[in-house]
Amino acid sequence: MFLADTSINIEPNAEELADIAQMTANVATTFGFDPVLAMLSYANFGSSVHPNARKVKEAVHILHETCPNLVVDGEIQTDFALNKELHESKFPFSKLAGRKVNTLIFPNLDSANITYKLLKELNGADSIGPIMVGLRKAVHIMQLGASVDEIVNMAAVAVIDAQEREKRKKAKEAK
Repeated sequence: MFLADTSINIEPNAEELADIAQMTANVATTFGFDPVLAMLSYANFGSSVHPNARKVKEAVHILHETCPNLVVDGEIQTDFALNKELHESKFPFSKLAGRKVNTLIFPNLDSANITYKLLKELNGADSIGPIMVGLRKAVHIMQLGASVDEIVNMAAVAVIDAQEREKRKKAKEAK
């Protein structure tokens, strides 16, 4: 499961949310996953006109226009995003219907960071990250109290990041 943005953007706007989603999808792809993204909210597909819900809806619209092959939809509540049967029964029109969501894009830093830490503590889930993306240089951070496994995992992420950056650099130079 990929979660974003758990560490940087406090209150992203719709354009920033779309960028976060696209970068997170790229990370998922780099690690061998076909990204299926749910843009999370307290609302479902227009059930609220509040600016917080509209921001997520606008981000989804941007992604549908700029990345038509990306499997992404929302705004959607977490339970509907993660429960395929519930989702399909209530929102059969959704691009996520019948699919297993593996990437959650949160509307703000509060919700993402709280969820990330909650999952880790309640479920004893192994975490790899946070993975920093969208920066000019390869930069990664360790969480306070990181375990040896988390440190090793982040070192592996840093190596993969460096390799991917080098591939992109060479491809750009070849053009």
